[in-house]
Amino acid sequence: MVEQVLEITLKRSPIGRPERQRITLTTLGLTKLSKTVRHKDTPAVRGMVRQVAHLVEVRTRSREG
Repeated sequence: MVEQVLEITLKRSPIGRPERQRITLTTLGLTKLSKTVRHKDTPAVRGMVRQVAHLVEVRTRSREG
């Protein structure tokens, strides 16, 4: 079975952003610029990424499971 994985990279600083956006980035595991994390492609993760889309870069990868 092929599983979709999102690679999310923090591209812009959260300094000066609303607290809710900073919390979302921390929840995703993005604590430093250029840090990349991988998460399963779920509606919850997609929703979090949508909230901070202007700060991150997202790539979709396939993973054999």
